[in-house]
Amino acid sequence: MKTKTPTINVSPRFSLRLAPTLVVAAVFILSVAAQLTYAAPGDLFESDFGSNNIYEFTPGGTRSTFASGLNGPFGPAFNSAGNLFETDALSGNIYEFTPDGTRSTFASGLEPYGLAFNSAGNLFEADNTGNIYEFTPGGTRSTFASGLTEPVGLAFNSAGNLFVADAGSGNIYEFTPGGTRSTFASGLNFPLGLAFNSAGNLFAADQDSGNIYEFTPGGARSTFASGLNGPTGLAFNSAGNLFESDQGSGNIYEFTPDGTRSTFASGLNESTFLAFEPTPTVTPTPTPTATATITPSPSPTATATPTPTAAPRSTPTPRPRPTPRPRPTP
Repeated sequence: MKTKTPTINVSPRFSLRLAPTLVVAAVFILSVAAQLTYAAPGDLFESDFGSNNIYEFTPGGTRSTFASGLNGPFGPAFNSAGNLFETDALSGNIYEFTPDGTRSTFASGLEPYGLAFNSAGNLFEADNTGNIYEFTPGGTRSTFASGLTEPVGLAFNSAGNLFVADAGSGNIYEFTPGGTRSTFASGLNFPLGLAFNSAGNLFAADQDSGNIYEFTPGGARSTFASGLNGPTGLAFNSAGNLFESDQGSGNIYEFTPDGTRSTFASGLNESTFLAFEPTPTVTPTPTPTATATITPSPSPTATATPTPTAAPRSTPTPRPRPTPRPRPTP
């Protein structure tokens, strides 16, 4: 039986080839990830493809290694519980990391790139096969969209529509929750990372042009930043500043909302996508309400003085009362 060796073109500067499944598995067994630090809300996570590490940066820029020994880490995304999901492009897996760094395999047998969660907690994955896969929290997979050229970056807007950077076609597609596709933007030059700001504008890293474009919700395009060296991943922090992984320079740049640029981190090795650790969403447990049982005190019995018996009156037939609904248990 022949094994297929698909090509993954991560960027025009380098091409990656997936080894046959058995070889990848053998290599992966020897590459055990090291969990070295703890995730914290507000920290920036960077997939460092060349070093096979995931780096964690504090808001002040201090770097530590969150995980190592991966095989082509590419796309990070956090769920509402604060667990990090990461596509491992060369092993074909999606890994899940708890905040303390404990790793498990969430899905396998893929050619994965970017990830994004919808509001229902389902994970969407851009696959080099031209498909977008959707995973339930339990890991059940279905095909959300197919027939794309090379989908890479994913992002959801506030309305729940999925935006896909299709690098091979130079388009950004928009999908409704039901899967209806439309072209949001075209004529780009290898678009990769996508991110929405709080105003609902979409930002796209256009790798081969060296630009970051900004799109209004209606699709009007403007250039937010230019002169970059292989812009790849994008992510906004809670203050509204945009962070960009600049693959060619090995830097992460930070942009204020007015476009002022500064260097947040440097010395990276083929940096791909970025994600900020959110504050985990905790669903409060309802507190049971104690119901006091009040026993009425017995009333003294009065002695009635007998009175003459009157003629009996007809007693009306009582009307049936509605059966009460069962009350929910607190």
